[in-house]
Parts: sequence; C-alpha cells; structure tokens
Amino acid sequence: MNKSGGSKALLEIEDLSISFGGIMALAGVDLRLEEQEILTVIGPNGSGKTSMFNCISGVYRPNRGKILFEGESLLGLSPDRIARRGIGRTFQNLRLFLHMTVLENLLLGRHVHFRKNPFHAFMRIKREEIRHREVVEEIIDFLDLHAYRKARVADCPYGIQKKVEIGRALALEPKLLLLDEPISGLTAEEKEEAAYRIGEIRGRYRIAVLLVEHDLRIASRVADRMVALDYGRKIAEGTPQEVQSHPEVIRAYVGEE
Repeated sequence: MNKSGGSKALLEIEDLSISFGGIMALAGVDLRLEEQEILTVIGPNGSGKTSMFNCISGVYRPNRGKILFEGESLLGLSPDRIARRGIGRTFQNLRLFLHMTVLENLLLGRHVHFRKNPFHAFMRIKREEIRHREVVEEIIDFLDLHAYRKARVADCPYGIQKKVEIGRALALEPKLLLLDEPISGLTAEEKEEAAYRIGEIRGRYRIAVLLVEHDLRIASRVADRMVALDYGRKIAEGTPQEVQSHPEVIRAYVGEE
C-alpha cells in the first residue's frame, strides 16, 4: 500500500459539496484514498456519509467539487459507467432481487463484464459463461455461502443477505469497494465475522475499501485511517485512535446521544 502524499491516489475528492432544499448534505469535503487502503468514514446520522457514497457512485451529482478515480473525473458519469471504471458498492438498505437465488444475484454482479457484440456473444458465450461462474464460485467460497447458493434470497437470514450484497459488489471485480454500513443489523457474532471478512477482502482481492460504519469498535479494527463527518463537514482525519479522541468527534457523538 502506497501512502505517499506525493503519489497519485486511487480516489481523490476535493471540495465536494451538495445540498437538498437549502440543507447542505456535504460542505467542502476533501478525501484521499490510496490503492489497497481501508478508509472508514464515521459520523452521526445525517452527517453526509451516504451522500458522499452516492456522489462517488453517480447516484447524486454534486453542486461543486471534484471526484477523481485513477486521476480521471467521475463527474457526469452514470452509475453504470462508474461501475465499469471499477467501483463497486453496497447499500445501507439492501437492494437484492429477493425472488432470485443467491447464485443468480451474484451472477448479476457480473453484468458489466457481459459482452454486447453479437459476434462475441455467438463465438465466445461458453467461455464467457465459464469465466463468470468461476468468479462467482470463488466468492461463494470466500463468503461461505455454499449452503445458500440455490436458496431464494427472500428465504435467507438477514446476515446472509448482507453477505450476498457484498458478494454481488465483489463480482464486479472492482478496484474500489464502497461498503455502506455492512454490519448494521447483525448480531455480535455476525459483526465479528464481517469485520474479519472486510480485512480479508483487501488481502485476497487487492482492492481498496471505503467503509461507512456506525460501530466505532469495528470501524477502528479494520481501518488504516479514519475520517469523521458532522453536518456535512469533515471534522477530523487520521488514525482511528486520533479521530476518536478528537474533541469535535466526541462532541458530535455525545450530542447525538
């Protein structure tokens, strides 16, 4: 992992700002993420964490600022084109196809790799199908989903659905994975497993992870660095220990409680 301040970052956000009905969701946020780094974004509800994800993934178009991925701007690109650039994400509220099986949901994560050329579709369809299956089978193994592969997602426990959401994002074979509260709603045991998996994602897939999380204990365990937001502003950045001991961060969380 290269953390040199002079190198080109995988993701660079400068002066990112967006408002809704006069309310500033993000106000001049700067952020830098290096290759294969795990960066956790924390903050109370309404601090702008998910809005940042939505700007990065093309769901929202910011009022001001820059979003550079591998040195190229993402502004104005559709979510599909941003996914093709190599950015996968999960959602705070699961967006799975409940009537489909776990395997089918994971295969849908391969959609950006499907060839559109009719000649390729005719000549290479079998080879392509084998490749897609290989990627998905590796994810099933990594996330220990063998027992649920043919089960409808609607019939799976919530913790398994959370895994499927992460697995579908990994099926994209991204360079950057955006995880929006991946352990919310899980049991204590499931949270421990999820924290382990998030750390393993970097090592196994050699990708960067930008993680939004409320559980500070888990966030601290998996993060290389941490950023804290409050009312759309960045109020602290540094190691997990530095950020959690920052007076403004303590004030933001105590105020929320």
